Amino acid sequence: MPAPASPPIAGDLPRDISSREALNTLLEQEFPEASGAISPIRGGRRAAEKQIRKMDVKRYARSRNHVNGAVTRLSPYIRHGVFTLAEVRDAVFQGISKRDDGSKLINELGWRDFWQRMWQDLGDRIDDDQEAFKTGHSAASYSRELPDDVRDGCTGLACMDGFREELVSTGWLHNHARMWMAAWLVHWRHVHWKAGADWFLEHLLDGDPASNHLSWQWIASTFSHKPYFFNRDNLERYSEGRFCKTCSSANQCPFDASYEQLETTLFTQRAPIRDIPARRQNHRNKSTARPNPSTQRF
Repeated sequence: MPAPASPPIAGDLPRDISSREALNTLLEQEFPEASGAISPIRGGRRAAEKQIRKMDVKRYARSRNHVNGAVTRLSPYIRHGVFTLAEVRDAVFQGISKRDDGSKLINELGWRDFWQRMWQDLGDRIDDDQEAFKTGHSAASYSRELPDDVRDGCTGLACMDGFREELVSTGWLHNHARMWMAAWLVHWRHVHWKAGADWFLEHLLDGDPASNHLSWQWIASTFSHKPYFFNRDNLERYSEGRFCKTCSSANQCPFDASYEQLETTLFTQRAPIRDIPARRQNHRNKSTARPNPSTQRF
């Protein structure tokens, strides 16, 4: 059962608002410095229950890494306590006949619980590098400022500008897009993960400090044994090529290289940092070889 609403305190915004138009007007008055309209994602228990009824557990397992995949979009409701993890777990089991069909989604709920427990253990230390970078670069070499072209969405890369637009206009971004954007900022633009993580938290409706910050550190390699990175083949495959078709930088794409080439360009580590078993490498074209598809981290 959802917890009853807490009583209002002095300074709270009104809770009884007649329409979304009225809410938009109120927010414009209260926060004149903010630009744009409110997110199309609706809050509240009724909207959450509508969303969970759309959950397709089997399709989620097959398609979750694709930006058009059957992801649940329940994270904002979990983040704000509209749903507990246990409620979502129970809904998963109610929607399947074989327990294994729900394993992928249950795993992701487990990750969310894991991040919360890490936060409980680390406290404010989630803001700090948990380990040294495994990129060959020192922490001090990464910029602590988010570049203006990234914040303004004018980098010239259709994918990254598109992800930025979705982030700031809806407050939500597919997990794989978050990973691509985080990897690009840290490994290509050489921005410290904390600057990117803080920027995500400014906009994400599901912006949970534990999941967000520790996932950025997983990308950066300060909370994992290797950095996460990607190439154009990977981005095109999981985005159905929708960005590359119209990208003005398509002929100078910074991601258009093999993993071996990118590894040499981006990192100074001498030891290989990819996880591709030798028996698989012998049967795969080097230009298309890639790390295992990502799991949900954010």
